[in-house]
Amino acid sequence: MYKEIYKKIKKYNNIVIARHIGPDPDALASQMALRDSIKLTFPDKNVIAVGSGSSKFSFIGSLDKLEEFDEALLIVTDTPDIKRIDGVDISKYSYKIKIDHHPFIEKFCDIEYIDDSASSACEIIMDLILNTKLRCNKSIAKTLYTGLVSDSNRFLFNTCTPKTFRLAAKYLEDYKFDLSKLYQKLYARPLNEVRLEGYISSNMEVTDNGLGYIKITDKIVKEYGVDAASAGNMVNNYNFIEEVLVWVTMTEDVNNDQIRISIRSRGPAINKVAEKYNGGGHKMAAGVKAKTFTEANKLIKDLDKIVKEYNKERE
Repeated sequence: MYKEIYKKIKKYNNIVIARHIGPDPDALASQMALRDSIKLTFPDKNVIAVGSGSSKFSFIGSLDKLEEFDEALLIVTDTPDIKRIDGVDISKYSYKIKIDHHPFIEKFCDIEYIDDSASSACEIIMDLILNTKLRCNKSIAKTLYTGLVSDSNRFLFNTCTPKTFRLAAKYLEDYKFDLSKLYQKLYARPLNEVRLEGYISSNMEVTDNGLGYIKITDKIVKEYGVDAASAGNMVNNYNFIEEVLVWVTMTEDVNNDQIRISIRSRGPAINKVAEKYNGGGHKMAAGVKAKTFTEANKLIKDLDKIVKEYNKERE
């Protein structure tokens, strides 16, 4: 399928690359690296990466202003369903390609390349470049590695396979980018976020079944001087608590009138519960945007049930 994707990229002079709302490093890095690779390979093409930016991850690169083309190819990375696409109306495009590593939810593109065994969308883009005539350079390689290492949580998740490590090693060997500088930009945090992490650790509720959860109200967000997105991103810091199998952060985001819910698991599959509440993600990592804490509390009860069932199956 890589050859078919390359043929379409070669055919169209106008290419728009989109990804999901509320972007993480993998979403941003996959679309920007693919944009830059196509532009490096075909300098005369109009190639743009679009969507709302993230000041927290601005070091990854710059996005482009959406342009209207009469005939254009749309490539959507890291996004399993239409409702989560950021900033584009897919009906306006002549041809559409999906490149994703999430479990399948719905078909909305002409070509859908889905590998839910991949650690990240960036891992797929790495493989795409190696198996086609798309070109790469040190900057593109570094961007791809950033997305991969972020979405795999520094290779800690079980989505990492021997192929993941082979690709990471090849790009590091071929392009020799500075890992220490990359990690400094990706993982450096202000003191107020570290203090909020302490608050979460001290106040996390844990059920008898092994569900850990924390409610972070707007009052707490303001008290610690963080934003709602930063608070939710801390969910990956609690992977190895012995008494917790599934853990959740619920953060009030008054600017967008929603509750940002991030869910992680070390066993029970959580994505189906997330989908029930109009969210989604992977079996072990998912997210939801609820309207109220009342809705969020219902999700917590559903999650606690699946943890309980998981424990019974293991007995």
